[in-house]
Amino acid sequence: MHRKIRVLVVDDSALVRSLLSEIVNRQRDMECIGAAHDPLVAREMIRALAPDVLTLDVEMPRMDGIDFLERLIRLRPMPVVMISTLTQHGAEVTLRALELGAVDFVAKPRIGLAGGLEALAAQIVEKIRVAAVAQVRRAPAHQTPCGPAPALLGHLATEKLICIGASTGGTEAIRELLVQLPADSPAIAITQHMPPGFTTSFAARLNGLCRITVREATHGERILPGHAYIAPGGSQFHVARSGANYVAQVDDGPAVNRHKPSVEVLFKSAAAVVGRNAFGIMLTGMGNDGAAAMREMRDAGSYNYVQDEASSIVFGMPREAIAHGAADEVLPLGQIAAALIARLRATTDRLHHRI
Repeated sequence: MHRKIRVLVVDDSALVRSLLSEIVNRQRDMECIGAAHDPLVAREMIRALAPDVLTLDVEMPRMDGIDFLERLIRLRPMPVVMISTLTQHGAEVTLRALELGAVDFVAKPRIGLAGGLEALAAQIVEKIRVAAVAQVRRAPAHQTPCGPAPALLGHLATEKLICIGASTGGTEAIRELLVQLPADSPAIAITQHMPPGFTTSFAARLNGLCRITVREATHGERILPGHAYIAPGGSQFHVARSGANYVAQVDDGPAVNRHKPSVEVLFKSAAAVVGRNAFGIMLTGMGNDGAAAMREMRDAGSYNYVQDEASSIVFGMPREAIAHGAADEVLPLGQIAAALIARLRATTDRLHHRI
């Protein structure tokens, strides 16, 4: 029998500590080994009990969750699942936690806490299981907006569309990829598994760091070069055509592979609508969402990049994409943007020679 996942709950609410402990202890493969009401108590419990996974509230007395997380990841890296609030401030703080090295987060409801957490029980324990096998990364020392860069690709890249799919660990992987792209990059469509209320803050954060414009996708808008469009949490995001233009389709369609937004939905639309003008990129994440559709993209003529295992927080979605025969290249995260730019340049040069 495998050893159980040992979970330490850190939250200033006695009710939340009790509920999370109970949810964890109902699982056959995990146990709550303790619960702390603030980070200073948690620090001693981590030393004494050596948990496998920490659940950590964002806002607590004496030391807030972000300060504690920053010290923890620097001194004793371990998997952390943040327990966040469904507010704009909660979203911004949660994104900072992911930047610092938290594996994932659960957005707790603001009202009806007991019933709300119980409804999220399956999601909570799934995220703990994923965190237990994740590769924890220390955040880089500084993240500043990228400096000016020359235009690299030109108007001949306007027919191209880059489609990116990601889940656990994806917020930071997407950031690392996008900050390397030039201002005249082809249009980019992104599906990152994320609940409603968080994608707006995610897009705003990326927009402040990247040369390209990053925004949450809205239904019916043109998909333009030099822009990245992020699927809104709780909606499905497809790409459609209107004459010579790509257009965003955002709707309330059903969950696919249990996800809404789903990478499968975006990639399937790219296979049907964009074909050989598409580039597919599969980044870190648990599960198989998007793997089959990424193979459809390749069969339709796209060129696809998949993040390698060593650089993935969780190698589930990339592994499945490779198993489906969807990958043209498997690369470390830090090399994908350069490989993509080189390929786009080569395509542009060929077109220039023809002209």
